[in-house]
Amino acid sequence: MTESAPVLDADDVLLQVDALTKRYGEQTALRDVELSARRGEVLGLIGPNGAGKTTLLEAIAGIVPADAGTVSWQGERLSQSQRRDVMFYLPDGLRPYGDQHVARVLSFFAGVHRRPRRDVDAVVDTVGLAPVLAKRVAALSKGFNRRLILALGFLAPQPLLLMDEPFDGFDFKQTREMMRVLRDVVANGRTLVLSIHQLSEAERMCDRFVLLANGRVLGAGTLDHLRAQAKVSAGALEEVFLALA
Repeated sequence: MTESAPVLDADDVLLQVDALTKRYGEQTALRDVELSARRGEVLGLIGPNGAGKTTLLEAIAGIVPADAGTVSWQGERLSQSQRRDVMFYLPDGLRPYGDQHVARVLSFFAGVHRRPRRDVDAVVDTVGLAPVLAKRVAALSKGFNRRLILALGFLAPQPLLLMDEPFDGFDFKQTREMMRVLRDVVANGRTLVLSIHQLSEAERMCDRFVLLANGRVLGAGTLDHLRAQAKVSAGALEEVFLALA
Protein backbone atom coordinates (compact mmCIF):
# COMPACT_ATOMS: atom_id res chain seq x y z
CA MET A 1 0.00 0.00 0.00
CA THR A 2 1.45 3.38 -1.05
CA GLU A 3 1.74 6.00 1.66
CA SER A 4 -0.36 9.05 0.90
CA ALA A 5 1.26 12.47 0.63
CA PRO A 6 1.07 14.77 3.66
CA VAL A 7 -2.01 16.99 3.69
CA LEU A 8 -1.10 20.65 3.27
CA ASP A 9 -2.69 23.36 5.36
CA ALA A 10 -5.12 25.13 3.03
CA ASP A 11 -4.02 28.52 4.38
CA ASP A 12 -0.44 27.84 3.27
CA VAL A 13 -1.22 26.63 -0.27
CA LEU A 14 -0.69 29.40 -2.82
CA LEU A 15 -0.67 27.45 -6.07
CA GLN A 16 -2.81 24.39 -6.74
CA VAL A 17 -2.66 22.48 -10.03
CA ASP A 18 -5.27 19.79 -10.65
CA ALA A 19 -5.47 17.20 -13.44
CA LEU A 20 -3.42 19.31 -15.86
CA THR A 21 -3.19 17.68 -19.28
CA LYS A 22 -1.47 18.94 -22.41
CA ARG A 23 -1.41 17.27 -25.81
CA TYR A 24 0.47 18.04 -29.01
CA GLY A 25 -1.42 16.13 -31.68
CA GLU A 26 -1.21 12.44 -30.80
CA GLN A 27 1.47 13.03 -28.17
CA THR A 28 0.46 13.61 -24.54
CA ALA A 29 3.09 15.87 -22.98
CA LEU A 30 1.36 16.09 -19.57
CA ARG A 31 -1.21 13.70 -18.16
CA ASP A 32 -3.35 14.55 -15.11
CA VAL A 33 -0.56 16.41 -13.31
CA GLU A 34 -1.34 17.55 -9.78
CA LEU A 35 0.84 19.63 -7.47
CA SER A 36 0.68 22.23 -4.73
CA ALA A 37 3.14 25.01 -3.85
CA ARG A 38 3.10 26.39 -0.33
CA ARG A 39 3.81 29.90 0.78
CA GLY A 40 7.55 30.49 1.34
CA GLU A 41 8.88 27.19 -0.02
CA VAL A 42 11.05 25.96 -2.86
CA LEU A 43 9.24 23.30 -4.86
CA GLY A 44 11.35 21.33 -7.31
CA LEU A 45 10.03 19.85 -10.55
CA ILE A 46 12.41 16.95 -11.03
CA GLY A 47 12.91 14.73 -14.05
CA PRO A 48 15.12 13.97 -17.04
CA ASN A 49 15.08 15.95 -20.26
CA GLY A 50 11.78 15.31 -22.01
CA ALA A 51 9.90 14.60 -18.78
CA GLY A 52 7.53 17.54 -19.33
CA LYS A 53 9.01 20.04 -16.87
CA THR A 54 9.15 23.00 -19.25
CA THR A 55 5.72 22.24 -20.69
CA LEU A 56 4.33 22.09 -17.16
CA LEU A 57 5.80 25.47 -16.23
CA GLU A 58 4.49 27.03 -19.44
CA ALA A 59 1.03 25.56 -18.88
CA ILE A 60 0.95 26.77 -15.28
CA ALA A 61 2.06 30.25 -16.35
CA GLY A 62 -0.58 30.33 -19.08
CA ILE A 63 1.91 30.63 -21.92
CA VAL A 64 0.51 27.51 -23.55
CA PRO A 65 -3.12 26.44 -23.12
CA ALA A 66 -3.79 23.18 -21.32
CA ASP A 67 -6.27 20.70 -22.79
CA ALA A 68 -7.68 19.89 -19.36
CA GLY A 69 -7.17 20.74 -15.71
CA THR A 70 -7.16 23.83 -13.54
CA VAL A 71 -4.69 26.23 -11.95
CA SER A 72 -5.81 27.93 -8.73
CA TRP A 73 -4.36 30.61 -6.48
CA GLN A 74 -5.32 30.52 -2.81
CA GLY A 75 -8.36 28.45 -3.69
CA GLU A 76 -9.55 30.64 -6.57
CA ARG A 77 -9.36 29.28 -10.10
CA LEU A 78 -7.22 31.42 -12.42
CA SER A 79 -7.74 32.07 -16.11
CA GLN A 80 -4.65 32.21 -18.30
CA SER A 81 -4.64 36.01 -18.32
CA GLN A 82 -5.00 36.26 -14.53
CA ARG A 83 -1.88 34.22 -13.84
CA ARG A 84 0.50 37.05 -14.78
CA ASP A 85 -0.77 38.95 -11.74
CA VAL A 86 0.57 36.39 -9.24
CA MET A 87 3.36 34.51 -11.02
CA PHE A 88 6.39 35.38 -13.14
CA TYR A 89 7.97 32.81 -15.46
CA LEU A 90 11.73 32.75 -16.07
CA PRO A 91 12.33 30.52 -19.12
CA ASP A 92 15.50 28.68 -20.02
CA GLY A 93 17.54 29.93 -22.97
CA LEU A 94 15.86 33.33 -23.40
CA ARG A 95 18.00 36.36 -24.31
CA PRO A 96 15.74 39.36 -23.73
CA TYR A 97 16.30 42.42 -25.96
CA GLY A 98 19.52 40.99 -27.36
CA ASP A 99 20.60 44.20 -29.09
CA GLN A 100 20.26 46.28 -25.91
CA HIS A 101 22.83 46.85 -23.18
CA VAL A 102 22.30 45.03 -19.90
CA ALA A 103 21.95 48.27 -17.94
CA ARG A 104 19.25 49.49 -20.34
CA VAL A 105 17.26 46.24 -20.07
CA LEU A 106 17.34 46.40 -16.27
CA SER A 107 16.35 50.07 -16.25
CA PHE A 108 13.48 49.49 -18.66
CA PHE A 109 12.18 46.47 -16.74
CA ALA A 110 12.40 48.31 -13.42
CA GLY A 111 10.50 51.22 -14.94
CA VAL A 112 7.69 48.94 -16.12
CA HIS A 113 7.27 47.68 -12.56
CA ARG A 114 7.94 51.07 -10.93
CA ARG A 115 10.97 49.87 -9.03
CA PRO A 116 13.36 52.58 -7.76
CA ARG A 117 16.98 52.81 -8.84
CA ARG A 118 18.17 51.50 -5.49
CA ASP A 119 16.32 48.22 -6.17
CA VAL A 120 18.10 47.84 -9.49
CA ASP A 121 21.46 48.52 -7.86
CA ALA A 122 20.72 45.97 -5.13
CA VAL A 123 19.75 43.29 -7.65
CA VAL A 124 22.85 43.97 -9.78
CA ASP A 125 24.98 43.48 -6.69
CA THR A 126 23.08 40.38 -5.59
CA VAL A 127 23.44 38.47 -8.85
CA GLY A 128 26.85 39.85 -9.83
CA LEU A 129 25.97 41.71 -13.03
CA ALA A 130 28.21 44.75 -12.51
CA PRO A 131 31.01 43.53 -14.86
CA VAL A 132 28.65 43.29 -17.85
CA LEU A 133 26.30 46.27 -17.49
CA ALA A 134 27.80 47.93 -20.56
CA LYS A 135 27.59 44.79 -22.71
CA ARG A 136 24.82 43.94 -25.11
CA VAL A 137 22.66 41.03 -24.04
CA ALA A 138 23.49 39.08 -27.20
CA ALA A 139 27.19 39.17 -26.24
CA LEU A 140 26.73 37.73 -22.74
CA SER A 141 28.05 34.33 -21.79
CA LYS A 142 25.48 31.71 -20.84
CA GLY A 143 26.21 32.26 -17.16
CA PHE A 144 25.85 36.04 -17.26
CA ASN A 145 22.69 35.77 -19.34
CA ARG A 146 21.30 33.48 -16.65
CA ARG A 147 22.19 36.12 -14.03
CA LEU A 148 20.28 38.69 -16.07
CA ILE A 149 17.20 36.47 -16.25
CA LEU A 150 17.33 35.96 -12.48
CA ALA A 151 17.69 39.72 -11.96
CA LEU A 152 14.54 40.37 -13.99
CA GLY A 153 12.69 37.83 -11.90
CA PHE A 154 13.84 39.49 -8.69
CA LEU A 155 12.66 42.88 -9.96
CA ALA A 156 9.23 41.51 -10.89
CA PRO A 157 6.56 42.08 -8.22
CA GLN A 158 4.76 38.72 -8.37
CA PRO A 159 4.95 36.56 -5.22
CA LEU A 160 5.53 33.31 -7.14
CA LEU A 161 8.51 32.75 -9.44
CA LEU A 162 8.51 29.86 -11.91
CA MET A 163 12.11 29.12 -12.95
CA ASP A 164 13.19 26.76 -15.72
CA GLU A 165 16.69 25.40 -15.00
CA PRO A 166 17.86 28.41 -12.92
CA PHE A 167 21.41 27.05 -12.50
CA ASP A 168 22.08 26.22 -16.15
CA GLY A 169 25.31 27.92 -17.23
CA PHE A 170 26.82 28.07 -13.73
CA ASP A 171 29.78 26.09 -12.47
CA PHE A 172 29.68 24.34 -9.08
CA LYS A 173 30.81 27.37 -7.09
CA GLN A 174 28.43 29.73 -8.91
CA THR A 175 25.55 27.31 -8.39
CA ARG A 176 26.17 27.31 -4.64
CA GLU A 177 26.27 31.11 -4.70
CA MET A 178 22.94 31.32 -6.56
CA MET A 179 21.37 28.80 -4.22
CA ARG A 180 22.14 31.13 -1.33
CA VAL A 181 20.66 34.03 -3.30
CA LEU A 182 17.45 32.11 -3.98
CA ARG A 183 17.18 31.11 -0.34
CA ASP A 184 17.40 34.80 0.60
CA VAL A 185 14.64 35.54 -1.92
CA VAL A 186 12.41 32.94 -0.25
CA ALA A 187 13.27 34.28 3.20
CA ASN A 188 12.04 37.68 2.01
CA GLY A 189 8.62 36.35 1.11
CA ARG A 190 8.71 34.78 -2.35
CA THR A 191 7.72 31.24 -3.31
CA LEU A 192 9.74 29.39 -5.95
CA VAL A 193 8.88 26.55 -8.32
CA LEU A 194 12.06 25.34 -10.00
CA SER A 195 12.57 22.95 -12.87
CA ILE A 196 15.84 21.10 -12.27
CA HIS A 197 17.27 18.05 -14.03
CA GLN A 198 20.43 17.79 -11.90
CA LEU A 199 19.22 15.77 -8.93
CA SER A 200 22.13 16.64 -6.63
CA GLU A 201 21.38 20.36 -7.08
CA ALA A 202 17.68 19.77 -6.50
CA GLU A 203 18.31 17.84 -3.32
CA ARG A 204 20.35 20.71 -1.86
CA MET A 205 17.96 23.44 -2.96
CA CYS A 206 14.37 22.27 -2.65
CA ASP A 207 12.03 21.77 0.30
CA ARG A 208 9.68 19.45 -1.56
CA PHE A 209 9.73 17.68 -4.90
CA VAL A 210 7.44 16.68 -7.74
CA LEU A 211 8.99 13.79 -9.68
CA LEU A 212 8.05 13.75 -13.37
CA ALA A 213 8.62 11.15 -16.08
CA ASN A 214 6.91 11.00 -19.48
CA GLY A 215 4.50 13.73 -18.45
CA ARG A 216 3.26 11.92 -15.36
CA VAL A 217 3.82 12.53 -11.66
CA LEU A 218 5.70 9.62 -10.10
CA GLY A 219 5.59 11.03 -6.59
CA ALA A 220 5.46 14.27 -4.63
CA GLY A 221 6.55 15.38 -1.18
CA THR A 222 9.62 15.82 0.95
CA LEU A 223 12.62 13.58 0.39
CA ASP A 224 11.71 11.56 3.49
CA HIS A 225 8.17 11.06 2.22
CA LEU A 226 9.43 10.00 -1.20
CA ARG A 227 11.85 7.56 0.41
CA ALA A 228 8.96 5.99 2.27
CA GLN A 229 6.90 5.81 -0.91
CA ALA A 230 9.79 4.21 -2.81
CA LYS A 231 10.71 1.95 0.12
CA VAL A 232 14.26 3.32 0.05
CA SER A 233 15.30 3.90 3.66
CA ALA A 234 18.14 6.38 3.22
CA GLY A 235 18.69 6.89 -0.50
CA ALA A 236 19.57 10.08 -2.33
CA LEU A 237 17.02 11.69 -4.60
CA GLU A 238 18.48 9.87 -7.60
CA GLU A 239 17.93 6.48 -5.99
CA VAL A 240 14.40 7.42 -5.00
CA PHE A 241 13.59 8.60 -8.51
CA LEU A 242 14.91 5.40 -10.09
CA ALA A 243 12.96 3.29 -7.59
CA LEU A 244 9.72 5.07 -8.48
CA ALA A 245 10.29 5.28 -12.23
